[in-house]
Amino acid sequence: MEITVNGEKRTGLTSPLTVAELIEQLGINPKSIIVELNFEIVTKNKVSETTVRDGDTIEIIRLVGGG
Repeated sequence: MEITVNGEKRTGLTSPLTVAELIEQLGINPKSIIVELNFEIVTKNKVSETTVRDGDTIEIIRLVGGG
């Protein structure tokens, strides 16, 4: 499977793969991000049931606090 994550092509991923599994494989803390799959926000309660498919585009946005 080939997908694009934050503008970077990634290949060799196993399918099926959920958004939550992808985040885990990438070593990202799921509490501090927002995920966009094919230009639509994936809500926190849907990351475990939303499947990533071949050709998908994913943007992972890290939340940063400050003032």
